[in-house]
Amino acid sequence: MGTYIIIGIVIVIGLIGIIGAIIPGIPGPPVSFIGFLVAWLCLDNDFSYWYLIVTGVLAALITVLDYYMPVWGTKKFHGTKSGMWGSTIGLIVSIFVLPWLGITIGPLGIGGLLLGPFLGALIGELIAKNNKNAFRSALGSFVGFLLGTFIKFVYCIVIMVFIIKIVF
Repeated sequence: MGTYIIIGIVIVIGLIGIIGAIIPGIPGPPVSFIGFLVAWLCLDNDFSYWYLIVTGVLAALITVLDYYMPVWGTKKFHGTKSGMWGSTIGLIVSIFVLPWLGITIGPLGIGGLLLGPFLGALIGELIAKNNKNAFRSALGSFVGFLLGTFIKFVYCIVIMVFIIKIVF
């Protein structure tokens, strides 16, 4: 009976991780890793401890990288330092200010997280008088955000496959 409860908990944690890879406010990779860790510790499995180390390090790296990707995208799309700062400020506002205002789920919550780095980069470029590349730089920020989300999603799916392999 206890094993079934653990299996249920681990599967729910893995699913929350996958949802968190897409929805703001839930750190998808760390949550997925916790599900894998609990499964690895509590259930019989064939995974060595190296899987834990590698997946844990990847979860940490992907989580940090996710916050850097919009800034990277801004830079890659020929944004200036003002655009990169704007993208960073927009990301911070969308992560911390919108939830503080009670906006976390719904069109403005997700839209705010998508638009925060985009609008921040756009405003930063316009302030720096980089009108020619302003939209392009903002688009790069958006592309970076989408790339970060994709990487998180793939990681969480792979971890869920590991969890399912342990459970079944």
